[in-house]
Amino acid sequence: MEQEKSAPFLPSAYTNSIGMEFVLIPAGTFEMGSNEGMDHEQPVHTVEITEPFYLGKHPVTQAQWEAVRGENPSQFEGANRPVDSVSWDDAQAFIRALQEKDGGRRYRMPTEAEWEYACRVGAGDASEREVETVEWCRGNAGTRPVGQKQPNGWGLYDMLCNVWEWVQDRYAGDYYERSPRQDPQGPDSGKVRVLRGGSFDLKRTLVRCAIRYWGYPSNRFNDIGFRLVLLP
Repeated sequence: MEQEKSAPFLPSAYTNSIGMEFVLIPAGTFEMGSNEGMDHEQPVHTVEITEPFYLGKHPVTQAQWEAVRGENPSQFEGANRPVDSVSWDDAQAFIRALQEKDGGRRYRMPTEAEWEYACRVGAGDASEREVETVEWCRGNAGTRPVGQKQPNGWGLYDMLCNVWEWVQDRYAGDYYERSPRQDPQGPDSGKVRVLRGGSFDLKRTLVRCAIRYWGYPSNRFNDIGFRLVLLP
């Protein structure tokens, strides 16, 4: 892996006004996708993340959602559980409200490439090899409180299972065949959005950093949540 050092003026972690914790992910290069998975995880291709970024240490929790939106849509209730049953559109409304509440700081969802790069801890796939220690998968009757398993090498929790996570990109099954090398943003058009990471209802044998799925922006299911990027 070719990996650059984080910009020296950026602290390694940040906590916002409602207690959301963010970890600085350094720029670098990795191999995205998997030749062992489904067709839409292929081909494996080189991707360069050209700038460091802050990624949520955990999925957005129900307490954090309530602090911003004043209500809780989740089926599996618990302040420290990930918010569930939120659509991609709902998450965008949360981002707009959070930005206003948090003094104009800018937030967004991670891109699909940023998400997988963070899950892999750069070029590796330790999260998959150590899956028993980092994930909640099938056998759990719903979500679990965040941060109860081990973090990955960059200090991120619950990247695999617990809830699927919406990301920013639109979905196309053949996008990897034409993805740019630097900072891919997904297709320019399309009706559906990408989901990453799997959920509590996923078979453990399917869990890997490359797993991807899709949903309509209006879909709300009890195994879908999201995490955020804080823009420096």
